[in-house]
Formats: sequence, C-alpha cells, structure tokens
Amino acid sequence: MKRQWLLFSQVVTVLVAIWFVVMTLKPEWLNLRTTAVNGVTLIEAAPNVSGAPMPGSFSPAAKLASPAVVSIATTQANAPEHPLQNDPWFRFFYGDREDEAPQQGLGSGVIVSPEGYILTNNHVIEGATEIQVTLSDSRRAIAQVIGADPDTDLAILRINLERLPVIALGNSDTAQVGDRVLAIGNPFGVGQTVTSGIVSALGRNQLGINTFENFIQTDAAINPGNSGGALVDVNGNLIGINTAIYSRSGGNMGIGFAIPVSTARQVLEGIVRDGQVVRGWVGVEPIELTAELAETFGLKQTEGVIVTGVLQNGPAANAGLRPGDLLFKVAGQPVKNVGELLTQIASLTPGKSVKFDVVRRNLTLALDVTPAQRPKPKIQK
Repeated sequence: MKRQWLLFSQVVTVLVAIWFVVMTLKPEWLNLRTTAVNGVTLIEAAPNVSGAPMPGSFSPAAKLASPAVVSIATTQANAPEHPLQNDPWFRFFYGDREDEAPQQGLGSGVIVSPEGYILTNNHVIEGATEIQVTLSDSRRAIAQVIGADPDTDLAILRINLERLPVIALGNSDTAQVGDRVLAIGNPFGVGQTVTSGIVSALGRNQLGINTFENFIQTDAAINPGNSGGALVDVNGNLIGINTAIYSRSGGNMGIGFAIPVSTARQVLEGIVRDGQVVRGWVGVEPIELTAELAETFGLKQTEGVIVTGVLQNGPAANAGLRPGDLLFKVAGQPVKNVGELLTQIASLTPGKSVKFDVVRRNLTLALDVTPAQRPKPKIQK
C-alpha cells in the first residue's frame, strides 16, 4: 500500500511539473497567452476567435429572443383642470398647476407576429394617449391599441414597420419547476436587459392581481419596466409575459410572476378575431372548502369548492347544480380552490356541454352543464 501511494505522489509531481513547463514555454497549448507590461508578465486566456458561446451560456437563447422584445413608452394627458383653477384664492393655497407635464410611463412588449402585433400588459398602456415602441435596432413607431383584457392584464398593440423580428411561441403547459428561464425587458428604463433564473412554481393564483390567475413564478430578476416583457426558455421560445413582482422595496426580491403564453395566445387570438375574449360562464357563487364546512355538510372530500349560490335560470341551475354541492371536477380537471374554478370555467367554450362532478350528501353526481358567454362587467359610475 505504501509503494502505491509513493508511485501516485511521483506521478502527480511529474504531471504538475509538465503543466508548469508547458504554461511557461507554450501557454497557447492551454488556450492561454502571455503579455508583458512594464516588465510584468501576465497570463491571459486566449480570445474566443470562433465566436462560440461559453459552456453553459444562455447567449444563443438571448440572441434569438431579444430582438423581438421592445421598449414601450407611454404618455398620459394631464389631469382635468380643477373648476377653481383660475380662482386667485385657490391658486394662493394650492399653487399654479398649469405647468404640470404629461405623465410618462415605461414598460416592455413582445412582437409575436410579422404583421406587427405586440403582447404587453394592460397596466402598461392603460389610460395612455400615445404609445411609442422602440425596437432593439433603435427603430421607433407609434403603436395602435388593438384591444385589452383587464381580467388577465394583457393588451394587444400593433405597429406598422417592415422586417420585424418575431419571437417563437413556446409551450408553457410543459414547463416544470426547476426549468431554466430568461427574463427580457427594459427595467427602470435603462435599456434592454436579460436576467436568468428558474421556474420557481406553477399555477400561482389567489394573489389578487388579476381576475383570472395562473401565473408562472420565477426568481429571474424582474423590476419595474419589465412588465410586458418576455419570459423565455433556454431555446429562446416565449413561455410567459412578465407581469408582477412581490416586493417590499419596489425592486426585485426573487419572486416574479408571468402570465403563461397559453393564456396570452388565447387572449391574442380572441381579440384579433372577435374584438374581445370570449369566456365561459355558468352562474355560481363558490367559496373555499374548509374543515369546518366539510364537517357542517358531512363531507369526506378534502378538495373542491362549496357552491353557496346558483343564479336562477343560469346554466348551472338549468343543469341541476344546487347550493351546498361540493364541486370537485370541471371537464375532468380537478378543482382545488375558487381561483382554479373561475379559470377553468372561463376557458370553457360557450354552448358546448361539459361534465361537472359534484358531491351531494355523499353521493357523487356528474352533471352536464352548457356554459354561456361570460357577461361583460358593469362599469361602476
């Protein structure tokens, strides 16, 4: 055993000596080079003449996706003039407001079509009187709002430019926790920026951000100005639209949320085709299933939602759904909470019957429900 260790140490010593001699006399063999500056010899890595990315680099994905990510600058008109603006006493107490400049806003967007259609967030362009889009090649254009969907916080813009770079749409439904992703946008207006991270969670809802929530959570750095930008996979394909962050400081804390591209595509196609997003509606009022409610209703189920109200003559009522029913599946998909139920019902096609699985007094029933089109929310005056 002692002889083997001695032989091993001698071999290592010889290899180290060879490496030292080669590094000194022929550093190019080790992809190194030497330079002398004022008598000081420096060893530098040889330049990457081939232009190939470094091992593990996300450069190919960034180069593929970045040209299709644009910066959005919005202008909003001044607030309406106060009726007492010209009153001397009003101006004495509140000052002269005539010189207030229009409000400016910054965000990002993603070109998804050669025809110039751009996906972004509704909150980026809401209330804007002018929207200017700047491409990565510095071209600029005034954008037209094709439509918006506040329920998902998405909006569709269009610009009239030629030779537009277009991002490829990925499949957000196959994303998994732990997948590497890149966030591309214009944080704080500093210019296009690429950050990396992983998919931290899927199907995040009940955050109180949108009506319909099914967020991809990521720890890729997302900051103000990234809203509407791209979340892409390692192949440079779009899997989400960056929308919001959880932050106590206003900056990135490693918890960001993106709308899945599957949702964004549905909104895009609906707005372009019909001028609006058509969603299903059945007319029920649900609440979360708790241990207390399960005991009250004598339920053995641990997942689902309790139906507390059914709209008279609505699709659910016509199908036989009753208050007190435990709804645990819609079209074969499990329902775990109210957020999931709303999202699943909204994705149904109006006029097409689907199965609603419910538990009523410990009896399992399969009801055929034909959803109607979701009514537009009434504007409160």
